[in-house]
Amino acid sequence: MANPFQGKNILITGGTGSIGSEIARKILQHKPNVVRVFSNDEDGLFNLGQELRGYSNVRFLVGDVRDEERLRMAVENTDLLFHAAALKHVPLCEYNPFEAVKTNVIGTENVVEVARKEGIEKVIGISTDKAVNPINVMGATKLLSERLIISANHYSKETVFSCVRFGNVLDSRGSVVPLFEEQIGRGGPVTITDPDMTRFVVSIPRAAELILKAAEIAKGGEIFIFKMPALRIGNLAEAMIEELAPRYGRSPERIGKEITGRRPGEKTYEELMTEEESRHAQETEEMFIVLPYTELSTYPIEDYTYPGSKPAEVTEYTSKKGRFLTQEEIKAMLRENFPLETFR
Repeated sequence: MANPFQGKNILITGGTGSIGSEIARKILQHKPNVVRVFSNDEDGLFNLGQELRGYSNVRFLVGDVRDEERLRMAVENTDLLFHAAALKHVPLCEYNPFEAVKTNVIGTENVVEVARKEGIEKVIGISTDKAVNPINVMGATKLLSERLIISANHYSKETVFSCVRFGNVLDSRGSVVPLFEEQIGRGGPVTITDPDMTRFVVSIPRAAELILKAAEIAKGGEIFIFKMPALRIGNLAEAMIEELAPRYGRSPERIGKEITGRRPGEKTYEELMTEEESRHAQETEEMFIVLPYTELSTYPIEDYTYPGSKPAEVTEYTSKKGRFLTQEEIKAMLRENFPLETFR
């Protein structure tokens, strides 16, 4: 199969975040012409620059998606754009809704406009489960972000716009996993909002891998939804205590737990696809592909075919109905993502 990224000019907004930086690492293995990492995080750009200093085809650009003119300069001669920039912390967005709108909505609108005017080949927006039936500011702004990207196909002759949507990325910045690890390291207590709360989980490398696959097959207007296992937050806390406490020289039995209650805007379970979306979705072994409504499609809807795909079952896809990881499976996942050498 041809390498779809070789020789391409690629821009990643939010390129210093957990997902953006991993996209950069994986893209560089495909021999692109240049990877432009665009971020307003100066320290993040410096640190990633040190990590990737062996590559001569990486550029580190300070900027913000809120600034359309700066974004326009960054996308010049770009072939493929991954839009990962966002405000994503639910409680912070609840208390700062105007800022969430500026980044997640107006910032996305800026990305769409400059990509369309520049004639970029593809734009892949990174979305979240919070965009499905949103009950919080972050989810509402990410829903609008999705709609802006998908609807851009309606008035774009050259650029393909599509989205990917997934749940919690294991060990990403601001997720519960590094918080639990830090609390275990200092002896507890581990603070649990609701032990029965369920979440989809995926590792950072796996998420980035599937994003690149979606970028390769996107035709325009789709939402790619990754199939992910689910877990209960209480089970995750127990597994992390049992697995990580001894590595810090602590007894798991001495690590206390504290139930704090749900934070503002948090759901008890996650939703990745609604029943209505499933009515016009395809399914592969790795993902669901929600097809665009006919009036927003780039091609005739019958041309939206993908390797190994079939019509999806008409049902919602939520973490309350997901396959739950067992304690041993959670521990195996932790060993993979927290190898022993990181504790030596």
